[in-house]
Amino acid sequence: MVQRTVLKVDISCLKCKKKLIKAVSGLQGVDKVEADAAKGTLTVTGDCDPYDIIVRTRKVGKFVEVVSIGPPPAPPKKPEPKKEEKKPDPPRPQHICIPYDYAIVCDEPNPYCCIM
Repeated sequence: MVQRTVLKVDISCLKCKKKLIKAVSGLQGVDKVEADAAKGTLTVTGDCDPYDIIVRTRKVGKFVEVVSIGPPPAPPKKPEPKKEEKKPDPPRPQHICIPYDYAIVCDEPNPYCCIM
């Protein structure tokens, strides 16, 4: 069963963070490892036993405190894009062609070719 284990760990430098990630990612069943230095948390998602994660973290030389163990959060739902209603095309303007002294109304888009 896939679960998410969140541990509180003192991550003081980039080297410590790399060591933790390398040690925990080597465990069988680990899908995802996230280390947040600002919050001081190590989040491991996968089929791995939380006890094994704690033991590996302590082998690196870090004190570990369990924050939570449980199912991973559901992926965020993507909102469906709203379908825009098509507006009817506005009526095409009728062009007035004036050959010589006659006014002729035509539906052609090109008003220069009105020969009758």
